[in-house]
Amino acid sequence: MAALSTPRFTRLDDWLTWQETLHPRAIDLGLERVREVWRRLHPEALPSVVITVGGTNGKGSCVAFLEAILCAAGYTVGAYTSPHLLRYNERIRLNGQAIDDDALCQAFARIDAARADLSLTYFEFGALAALDLFRQAELAVMVLEVGLGGRLDAVNAVDADAALIASIDLDHMEWLGPDRDAIGYEKAGIYRPDRPAICADPHPPAGLIDQVQTVGARLQLVGRDYHFMRTDLGWRWWNSTLQFDALPLPVLAGDHQLGNAAAVLATLVSLADCLPVSIDAIRAGLTKARIAGRFEVFPGTVEWIMDVAHNPHAARALAANLKDRPCAGQTLAVVGLLADKDAAGVIAALTEVVDHWYTVTLDGPRGRTATDLARMLQATGIRATPCADPLAACQSVKAAAKSGDRIVAFGSFHLVAPVLAAQPWSSHDPLSPPREV
Repeated sequence: MAALSTPRFTRLDDWLTWQETLHPRAIDLGLERVREVWRRLHPEALPSVVITVGGTNGKGSCVAFLEAILCAAGYTVGAYTSPHLLRYNERIRLNGQAIDDDALCQAFARIDAARADLSLTYFEFGALAALDLFRQAELAVMVLEVGLGGRLDAVNAVDADAALIASIDLDHMEWLGPDRDAIGYEKAGIYRPDRPAICADPHPPAGLIDQVQTVGARLQLVGRDYHFMRTDLGWRWWNSTLQFDALPLPVLAGDHQLGNAAAVLATLVSLADCLPVSIDAIRAGLTKARIAGRFEVFPGTVEWIMDVAHNPHAARALAANLKDRPCAGQTLAVVGLLADKDAAGVIAALTEVVDHWYTVTLDGPRGRTATDLARMLQATGIRATPCADPLAACQSVKAAAKSGDRIVAFGSFHLVAPVLAAQPWSSHDPLSPPREV
C-alpha cells in the first residue's frame, strides 16, 4: 500500500472538518467504496473474531455489554460505535480506552493514501479508521456497531462471525423504507450465511425473516431459541442446552436492558467454540458495562437525567424508566430533536411523565427550532417554554426547579452533548461554560 510522504493534516479537528466536505452527500449508502479502500489497505483476511451489532435502538448498550464481558474474559477487544457525545475519539476504543488523536490521524492518513481518487463519506472514513486501527493492533475480537442501516452500511463491508440485531422500529424511514418490514429487511443485511444471527426484538418483522431465509443465516429468536426472566436473585438466561442462574442485574437502567443483555449472552454462547467466556466474566461484564447518555443519572437535591432517546421506541423506554424511578416533585424536560425525527411520537410517549417542557433549537441543516417543538406541544394543551439553545434551556430549567424536582434532558445527541459538557447539575453557579471537545 502506498503511503503519503506528508499527511494531509496533523490535527484531528482538521481531518474531521475536511471529511465533512469530501463527499458530495453526507449519507450515501453502499459498500463498493469502503470495500475497495479496505482491500487496498488490508487485502489479507482479518485475524479477529468479528461481531456486528445493528438495530434501531439498543445497539450501543449491546456493544457495551459485549465489550465489558469480553474484556473481563481477558480478550483484547476493539469496539466501534457512533455517534459520539463529547469527543470523536469515543467512537473507537481499544480494550475499553478511547483512541488518542495521534493514532486516529495516522489511520486517516493511511486511508487517504489508499483511497487515491475514491471519495468517502465522513462515516465511511470513521468506519475504515476503526477497522484499520483494530487490524493494526491484532486484536482477538472486534465489536462493531452498525450505523443507521444494515445491508448497505459501511460496517457491513466486513463479514461478521456473529451478528446481533437489538430492535426494529420506525426511524430513518427516508433511507430504510416506510415500515418495519422494509426496515427489518435492511437491518438483517448484516447476517451472514450459516453464521449466528441473533434477534432480540420480541416481534421480528416479516422482512427480517425473509432476509434471513435469503441469506441462509442461523437465526436465534428471543422467546423461541433463547429465553430470560427476572428473578428474586437477579435474572436467569437459558436455551435448549445451557442455563445461567442468579445473574446480576445490569448496571444500565431499565427492564429493556435485560433484553439487550440476554441477546448478548445468546451471541457469546453461539461463539463459544472460538471465543469461550466464563460465567465469572459474564457476571463482571454485566456490572461494569457503562454507556454515556443512556438514562445517565446525576443525583442531587434536583436530579438530572441524560438520555439520547430521539425516536418513539426509545422515548417509550425512557418513559418506563422514569415511571420506575418516581420523584417527590415535578419532572421538567429539556428536549431537542432533529427535523427528520418523529417529534409527535416522541412527545406522545412522554406526556404522562413530564410536567413542564423546555424546547431547544438545534442548528444545522437538519435542525428543528424550539418554537416548532413548543407549538406542537402547546397545540395539545401542554405547557412549553422555547429556549434559544441547550445552555439557555439549562439556565431556565435550573431557575424553575425546586428541591425534589428532576430535570430530564433528552433527544438528539446535539442536545445531550452540550448539556453533559456544561454539567449544569454541578454545585458551581452560574452555569459553567462547556468544555472544549
